[in-house]
Amino acid sequence: MDPILLYGFPKGSSMGLVAALEWLGKPYRLCRVDMMGEMRDPSYARINPRHETPVFITEQGEVLTETMAIAAWLEARDVERRISFDPLSRQADRMHQLMAFVNTGFTAAFAPLWAAMEAEAMEPAAKSTLRAFGIGRVSERHDKLEAMIESRQFLLGERPTLADAVLVGVARWLDFHAVAERSRWPKLAALRARLEADPAILYATALEDGGSDPGTGLCKGHVALAELIARFGK
Repeated sequence: MDPILLYGFPKGSSMGLVAALEWLGKPYRLCRVDMMGEMRDPSYARINPRHETPVFITEQGEVLTETMAIAAWLEARDVERRISFDPLSRQADRMHQLMAFVNTGFTAAFAPLWAAMEAEAMEPAAKSTLRAFGIGRVSERHDKLEAMIESRQFLLGERPTLADAVLVGVARWLDFHAVAERSRWPKLAALRARLEADPAILYATALEDGGSDPGTGLCKGHVALAELIARFGK
């Protein structure tokens, strides 16, 4: 069977993994998950007890969760090195470093902003304080990432890799939460512009928005969430 990626909408961090599957060049299937509805249903816990996306189902029917674990699975099968590098190379070390930074502190910095947005019962003063704290954390992490970006088309060279895939789904949260103008970090802004113009990113974003863009044709279709829970859930 083809592997299946469960990706979340709206604005899920998993969007970049859809693009990574396109860049990888191997057949796959997808499952579009409403994070504000389906993902919160008790039945979803059968496939991920933490009620999160992404989730990945391998060809053997094994369920993988967590972005870094899924990225590692993709990297191990990238024999043509379309989205990664020789595992013993300096470039691979650098890719892992950037991925780890984005997946930990950079992503986590947005948590106060998500909490402030979703906490309907929170007092306005507390919400304002939480949002101010989040803006400060996000800005500081952007400063750090800006300093890490080198003069290349993408994070690690002239083609996008797993590091770009992990970044692109999260970086757009800057705009969603109206933290600051992206031009404040020019290297990151230029990188985002190049990624957002990439055909695989355009395809992944269209799918997230409910479109039916066929992409390269590598995606063999969407699978209903209920079917996956019934088949692979515990």
